[in-house]
Amino acid sequence: MIFILTSCSKYLDINTNPNSATSADPSTVLPLAIVNTASFISNLNNYGSQTVGYAANSGGYGGFGSSWTYNYLPSDGEGYWDLGYTTLKNLANVATATKGSDVNAYYNAAAKIMEAYIFQNLVDEFNDIPYTQSLLGAGNFQPSYDKATSIYPNLALLLDSAIAEINNAKYPNAIPTGSDPLFGGNMVSWKQFANTLKLRLIVRASSVVTFTNKTFSADGFLTDDAIVNPGYTLANSSSGSQVSPSWNAWVTNYAGSRQGNAWIPASYVYGYYDGHKLVDPARGSAIYYNFPSTPYNQLGVMPPNNTLTSPATAGAWYSGGGSGTSLGNAIGVMKGPNMGEPLLLLAECDFLQAEAALRGIISGNDATLFNNGIVASFTYLYKSPANSVMAGMNPAADAATYQSTNSSNYLTNYSLAATTAQKTEAIITQKYIALNFIHGQEAWNEYRRTGYPVSSSTLINNPYGAIASTQSQATRADHLPTRLPYPASEANYNASNVPQGISVYSSTIFWAH
Repeated sequence: MIFILTSCSKYLDINTNPNSATSADPSTVLPLAIVNTASFISNLNNYGSQTVGYAANSGGYGGFGSSWTYNYLPSDGEGYWDLGYTTLKNLANVATATKGSDVNAYYNAAAKIMEAYIFQNLVDEFNDIPYTQSLLGAGNFQPSYDKATSIYPNLALLLDSAIAEINNAKYPNAIPTGSDPLFGGNMVSWKQFANTLKLRLIVRASSVVTFTNKTFSADGFLTDDAIVNPGYTLANSSSGSQVSPSWNAWVTNYAGSRQGNAWIPASYVYGYYDGHKLVDPARGSAIYYNFPSTPYNQLGVMPPNNTLTSPATAGAWYSGGGSGTSLGNAIGVMKGPNMGEPLLLLAECDFLQAEAALRGIISGNDATLFNNGIVASFTYLYKSPANSVMAGMNPAADAATYQSTNSSNYLTNYSLAATTAQKTEAIITQKYIALNFIHGQEAWNEYRRTGYPVSSSTLINNPYGAIASTQSQATRADHLPTRLPYPASEANYNASNVPQGISVYSSTIFWAH
């Protein structure tokens, strides 16, 4: 939390009471909230990646506890809950300070869009949560819980109102580039982000709840990756607080010291690159150290059956060269200490549209959108920390080679998917591959919603077929948990409202199968 809340010091020089909305300077508080959202999502990726078959324990370490057993304790979700609501409070301060102000309409709309983004992530991990009473501060320290089934439709309406506010503002002040580390003040991109978030809400939940407006503004959906970068800097002895959160967690800290040594890739996901399930050497080489000789393991397997250790220099998810503070300027998921933190990938946006077109939620060609998603995945991985495709890399050509190499498999050759179920499986499986170790929480959400990619109920001696840990205590057929428990702070301070009888093995999020 210390790192998260000091991740960009120039946005934290606020000499005001954060609970006093009238004194909040939106040009200062909005970028703070966006940067903290990036840290929030980076942390969720860590949890999601360990749960959905992206990461496994390396040899030589112990104490994995609930990461192995899924016997989650209230403390396991505390950090996500606390940072999520802390960031939401900052956004509420912006929204309150700018409410009804035409000149500040863009700030107000951006705050609403970010609120919707964080609230959806909290619902997706905890189901029913405080919503309507959650951001009153001193006005209510014991907020009631809203049903997740009512929050989702309300978030869609919140996004609609944000788009309308941007469109209808008569004399708005532009958001300066320095106050918007996500889109640099480009309000068309903000509207496309809002449309994409609304599409994610509808795709995920329209089979179980009713959305009153399933249309989207003419701005369309995202056309590029939505990436936060407030000025993360190359690692050195004086810039530690500005190193990218994901880099700091998994490669090195500001001083060049190794981080995340206890984890290596999981066999389950590795099989989508090394030929056990699909052949994908281009993305495998972009993501993993020394692919195809990267050490990998099934979660829960211990010595003497597992003695593989994480590469000492920079870990398994860094494919570049150098050592210590000279690491960086690489492609893949861990590009460098100055890399941005994606909030939503273009690949996810394309796959969302593919499923939506398949289901008749939007118009469009699902096959074309599916193929676009694969190209977008290659494109993101081939980007440098500066967010441009590295010289000499050709995402479209390599995506075509990938699909040609695996042309007999409907998971890559969409034309072979003969049923709606097979088409859905292909879309979600490719989304799973595209989100690998970038947004593990989203892959986890989609697995819980659809059951894809398929995971076997046989755990022992089945490392490429089963996502779950060999030490799982979960009682479901797939041996996986269903959710996080509510944090202990809610039981201590809001006991009269927090839902009771929650089981991490059987209580599901409302949209889950």
